[in-house]
Amino acid sequence: MKVLDYIILILVIIGALNWGLIGFFRFDLIRVLFGNMSGLSRIIYALVGISGIYALSYFGRIRNAL
Repeated sequence: MKVLDYIILILVIIGALNWGLIGFFRFDLIRVLFGNMSGLSRIIYALVGISGIYALSYFGRIRNAL
């Protein structure tokens, strides 16, 4: 699970950086790199969203570790 956790964390960071770019500069990096709602960009958006949902489980793990 540790490898999966790192992959999820990387995807969440990519999503956060992309949203930061959109918020500050109106620049969607995923759209620029992979096209406006192309199949690949939709997959990336979906993976980032699923990663965010999975990352919610980190709260339970942090609480159990304390």
